[in-house]
Amino acid sequence: MRNYPLICWRLDSRPVKDVTYYLVIYNNDFKAYEKVVTGANLTNKKNRLLSINNYHYRRGGADALYLDHDALFEAAGWETAQFSMRHPENNPSQFSEFFVDEIEYGRESGFTKKLTMASKIIYSFEAKTQLERLLEKFYPDIVHAHNIYHHLSPSILPLLKQRGIPVVLTAHDFKLICPAYKMLNKGQICERCRDGTTWNVTWHRCVKDSFSLSLLIGIETYIHRMMDIYAKNLDKLVVPSRFYARKFVDWGWSEEKIKYVPNFVEIDNFTPSYEPGDYVVYIGRLIGDKGVGTLIQAAAIAKVKVVIVGTGNEEEKFQRMALDLAAPVEFVGYKSGDALIELVQQSRAVVLPSEIYENAPISVLEAYSCGKTVIGADIGGIPELIEEEATGWLFPSKSVEVLADKLKIVKDLPDKTLSSMGEHARTFVEQKFTKEKYLVSMQELYAELGVK
Repeated sequence: MRNYPLICWRLDSRPVKDVTYYLVIYNNDFKAYEKVVTGANLTNKKNRLLSINNYHYRRGGADALYLDHDALFEAAGWETAQFSMRHPENNPSQFSEFFVDEIEYGRESGFTKKLTMASKIIYSFEAKTQLERLLEKFYPDIVHAHNIYHHLSPSILPLLKQRGIPVVLTAHDFKLICPAYKMLNKGQICERCRDGTTWNVTWHRCVKDSFSLSLLIGIETYIHRMMDIYAKNLDKLVVPSRFYARKFVDWGWSEEKIKYVPNFVEIDNFTPSYEPGDYVVYIGRLIGDKGVGTLIQAAAIAKVKVVIVGTGNEEEKFQRMALDLAAPVEFVGYKSGDALIELVQQSRAVVLPSEIYENAPISVLEAYSCGKTVIGADIGGIPELIEEEATGWLFPSKSVEVLADKLKIVKDLPDKTLSSMGEHARTFVEQKFTKEKYLVSMQELYAELGVK
């Protein structure tokens, strides 16, 4: 039995696993926050996770992982809570009363509203206040944040640091080192800000080629870096690809602060179909940096049918390009759920012709889960997910000719060989990218931060 000092001054009591916090004086030496059990049996306690993200619905890959991560830990016996932004499409949450007001920066609004939104990008007092209210109801052992930029802002991080709550953030993009997220300017890879400069984003109009938006993001970045608000208040930065880990270290982040944890896929949600179809499928946004134009040109050369799934602001441009080149390309619009899975199952392969530093595209893992191979550009984290001529093929990003060659290979390969590769792809994802492996990795990370 541990001997406690004779003098204990109670500082605060919160409904956290029936533990009361005391400041302990022992031989005139102040001990910071000794935990004293108030009578509960802590062997049966549940750990508490607070998940934070801008959106509380499946808007994109980061939002999907945020929801899946939270659900995974709840299924593992943890108590979980969520903090996000109000939105008509939100999933239900018993903590929605604490969410911040909806902000959509692309909508038309008056000057006063624009000014208010601009200030929230830099530092949202509303998010900080609402989180303080949530902590009165749910006090977590650990916080896992995802995309908090702009809508929630990093204003919440110092609050969590002051409360002594460990904070982990998953980097789904390069926002913490590149003001414009992508390391991309006017369609070209850009690393001008590697030396810590923040104003390149304004001078080169990196954000939607807009001076005003780029200026705002430049100011935001300058203030956040002056405050050192991310590096100082985050305990760990999770990256889903080794490529991202290297970039963050190269750009000045401490290697000790970075943890590589690959994404996972709910493989039981996908029934594999190893019989090859007669087309290659692309799934994604119809914008230039995804390599859609390169794919259309390659399809025209290879005479290989390509089904393009998705929408985007360059859709009409790509449709005209396919028509002009007489490319065997079919645009089927946005698909999701069973309709999307069926398109993949009936395909010959999935193609990912990206021209930006991708992180760790879950679309590759989902293709493997369906028993399909992947043709991927050798950029960013994509090469980490493809075993050459085993689960798929790589080609130099932006190379129309080489991509055309890969499309021909997939077209001409015997169905039996392609089917065997699809089986290998399914085994590959079953062995390395399951939710069980992800859960173990995250629990190990949380344990490093004192949550066991």
